[in-house]
Amino acid sequence: MKFQNPVLRGMYPDPSMCAANGKYYMVCSTFSYFPGVPLFESDDLINWKQIGHCLTRKSQLLLENSSTTGGGIYAPTIRFNNGRFYMVVTNVSNIGNFYVWTDDIYGEWSDPIKVEQDGIDPSLFFDDDGKVYFISNGNDKTGRGYIQISQIDIETGKKLSENEPLWYGTGGRYIEAPHMYKFNGYYYLLNAEGGTEYGHMVNYARSKNLKGPFEPCPANPVLTNRNLGGYQLQGAGHGDIVQATDGTWWFCHLAFRQIDKYMPFHHLGRETCMEPVIWKDDWFYIGTPCCDLFDKQGYGEALLEVELPFEHEFKQQDFNYHKTFQNLTTKNDWNFLRNPHEENYEFGKDFLKIKATNKTTKNLEDSPSWVGIRQCAFEEEISCQVELTKSENVAKSKDSIAEAGLSLFMDENHHYDIFITKEENDFYANSRLCIGQAESVKEKIKLETNKASFKIFANAYCYQLFLQTEKDLILLAQAETRYLSSEVAGGFTGVYLGFYAVDSDSSSVATFTNLNVIHKEK
Repeated sequence: MKFQNPVLRGMYPDPSMCAANGKYYMVCSTFSYFPGVPLFESDDLINWKQIGHCLTRKSQLLLENSSTTGGGIYAPTIRFNNGRFYMVVTNVSNIGNFYVWTDDIYGEWSDPIKVEQDGIDPSLFFDDDGKVYFISNGNDKTGRGYIQISQIDIETGKKLSENEPLWYGTGGRYIEAPHMYKFNGYYYLLNAEGGTEYGHMVNYARSKNLKGPFEPCPANPVLTNRNLGGYQLQGAGHGDIVQATDGTWWFCHLAFRQIDKYMPFHHLGRETCMEPVIWKDDWFYIGTPCCDLFDKQGYGEALLEVELPFEHEFKQQDFNYHKTFQNLTTKNDWNFLRNPHEENYEFGKDFLKIKATNKTTKNLEDSPSWVGIRQCAFEEEISCQVELTKSENVAKSKDSIAEAGLSLFMDENHHYDIFITKEENDFYANSRLCIGQAESVKEKIKLETNKASFKIFANAYCYQLFLQTEKDLILLAQAETRYLSSEVAGGFTGVYLGFYAVDSDSSSVATFTNLNVIHKEK
């Protein structure tokens, strides 16, 4: 029996999962996007349905001065204990480490409970004696990374003990993503090392005692695609383990798809994959071929097509789908840059209306009039009509320019835009390529009205941006996808399709209609 990776496509990195009440729940990082920490539910661990977000209020998620290249929400962990769900995470731009909880997985989560512990990638561990521990990465006085632990009061977040080092890992850089488990009398301490790029890997160690000493698994790294040329799936690491109701064991983790087997660029972000887990002699082995290599030194590999070593009932979903305004939901699909001004958006059954402000995406202290959806496939066809209306009730300025359109957005300094502008009494169609400090604005085309229909064709290698007229399809710009990749832009996110409006007078409204986003997976 086989399935296809990734199981969550587009920017869904740093996955964590837990089992509860016969179902499975998963969360992922969101960085500077709002709402924060998407929440998924599954019956079979292969097919995941988003049921909401954990952080939906400004009181939970403050994103001022949070850039998409390195700010906001890092690496959540979800756990279930005594009928209650907990989600613990780091807001590197504000509060630091905190957790929220809920008794209703389909409802709202609590306000943040802060934990005074440094490091990132926090996790909670509930021991058999009722004690609760807070685990994160950290650095000793020499700057060397390790995993640290403290006991906390789960009701208040107050620390009941000082930080103690648990494990320094296997020597890879950037030790992170710690999770603690207790199986068969052993404490298992899982971590990721190597950096969340091409050297990423999963390691773990075990001990009969909570605080060690920990014995490294002899098969470490138990999952990695490092040094594997010709593999489209790379960067495998940072994950979580769970046992299914049928007795099988599973590991979720992040990885990314290169644009080609031999071209080391990725722009869809880090995605979520699943792997089978096999146990032997109180050690667990992840992925292929480690499931078949119990007695050999080696590591598991993350593959696009996974053949299970055990029986497991499922039928995987079709990843070819069609997005429109009619089937996109504000609860699950749409994300804003930083904390939005909700009064500037109207989501209709078949339209999106955005009130322009004078804030651009580079105004980190505030949120621009911008909302987007993840790009989830290399092959996409996108079409949308944009109408720009500028109020006549404001004093006319010769320098006043209004702009509204679509943005293929990696971060504040790396994006491709196609848009309408109003300059004095005329409307124009135009495009912009922004790559770091280099910005190219193409020759504008005068429009007869304040409306324009745009088309974008995407494949693994390039984007083509078109103006659709009654008679012609006019190419406005063509640009390579690699310049919107993490390898060029840096950071930890992936490309979004953004809808935006900006006006120096804050007196314009953009109306988007006839949206069609067709995803094509080979």
